[in-house]
Amino acid sequence: MVTEAAPYGRKTQKEPPVKDVHIVWITAGLGCDGDSVSITAATQPSIEDVLLGSIPGLPTVHLYNPVLAFDNGDDFLKPWFAAARGELDPFVLVVEGSIPNEKLNADNGGYWAAVGTDPATGQPITTNEWIDRLAPKAVAVVAAGTCATYGGIHAMQGNPTGAMGLADYLGWDFKSAGGLPIINVPGCPVQPDNFMEVVLYLLYQVSGLAPVIPLDEQLRPTWLFGATVHDGCDRGSHYEQGEFAKVYGSPLCLVKLGCWGPVVNCNVPKRGWMAGIGGCPNVGGICIGCTMPGFPDKFMPFMDEPPGAKISSKAIATYGKTIRGLRTMTNNTVNKEPKWRHNRPELTTGYKPQTGGVAKSFNRPS
Repeated sequence: MVTEAAPYGRKTQKEPPVKDVHIVWITAGLGCDGDSVSITAATQPSIEDVLLGSIPGLPTVHLYNPVLAFDNGDDFLKPWFAAARGELDPFVLVVEGSIPNEKLNADNGGYWAAVGTDPATGQPITTNEWIDRLAPKAVAVVAAGTCATYGGIHAMQGNPTGAMGLADYLGWDFKSAGGLPIINVPGCPVQPDNFMEVVLYLLYQVSGLAPVIPLDEQLRPTWLFGATVHDGCDRGSHYEQGEFAKVYGSPLCLVKLGCWGPVVNCNVPKRGWMAGIGGCPNVGGICIGCTMPGFPDKFMPFMDEPPGAKISSKAIATYGKTIRGLRTMTNNTVNKEPKWRHNRPELTTGYKPQTGGVAKSFNRPS
C-alpha cells in the first residue's frame, strides 16, 4: 500500500513488497477499442510477458479489460466494484476513449456512455461515474490513446457530446492515490510498445524499484515524446537537402504532401510499429499529428502542406541545393579506391623503405 510518507509507489524499508497489482481498464469512453487491440502487438514488453510473470522483479499482475477478458457481465464487473470500495489495492486505472460531458444530459435523463448496471438503482453506470469512483483510489491513472489523453476525433469542433480528455475531466493538477499526475500515452491508436513500456515502468515504480515517472507539460512520458517525428524519420535528411516528394510513393521528404512531422512529438518513425517495422512516414504515410493535444482540428486539412512548411521549405531550397552539391563532390572523392591499390609490379603507396638491413625497394629486379 502506498503511504503518505512514501509517495509515488516508493515504499519504506519496513513495508512489505507489493505482491499483486491490478489493472482496471475502462474502454467505455468514446472510442473504438483500438488501443486495447494495439497492445496485443507489443513485444517490449509483450502483454503476455507482463501477465505471465516472465519479467524479473515484477509483482503478479491482474488485468481487467473487456476486450481481452474471459469473464463477462456481472462476473467481469466484480473487480470494478471491489476497486470502487477500496478492496482492490493497489490498482492502476487505465482509461481508453474520450470522456463525454454527461452534465449536458442532466435534464433529459439520458447518457452518452456507460458500462454495467448499478445494483442499487438498476440504472446504467456512466463512464464519468466510474472514473469518479475509481480515479481517486488508483495508485496511478493512465490515459491510453489520443481520445483518452486529449479528446481526439470525438472532441473536434462541432461535436454534440462535449467530449474531452481525461485531464480535462479530472483536472490537469489531479493526483492519484499514489501522488502521481495523470499519465498520458497518446496515439491513434497508441503505439503498442510505448504503452506497455509505460505499464512496465509503473509496475516497477509501484514495487519501489523505479523513480518517479518523468512527464512533460502535456503529461506525456518524456523519453517517448521528447523528440519529434522528424528527429527520427528515415526521410529527415531529404528535408535538410531540400528534396521534397511531389507524389505518393516517393522516398523523399513528405512535408509538401502534408506531413507535420517536423513539429509533432512522437517516436513512431524511430521505434517502428511492430517489431521495429513500420511507422507512418517510414511506409509513405504523412504524419497528421495524432499524438498532439491539438489533434485533429489544428492539423486539418490533412493533405495540405502545413503553413510553416511553405516558408521553411522555400528557405531551405537554396541551402539544400548547396549542401547536395558539396556532398556530391565529396562522394565522388571518397566513393572510389585510392590509386595505390593495384596489381602492377611497383609500390606506389608512399612507403619509404628503412635502412639498416631492410630492403630499400620492394620492386622486382628487371
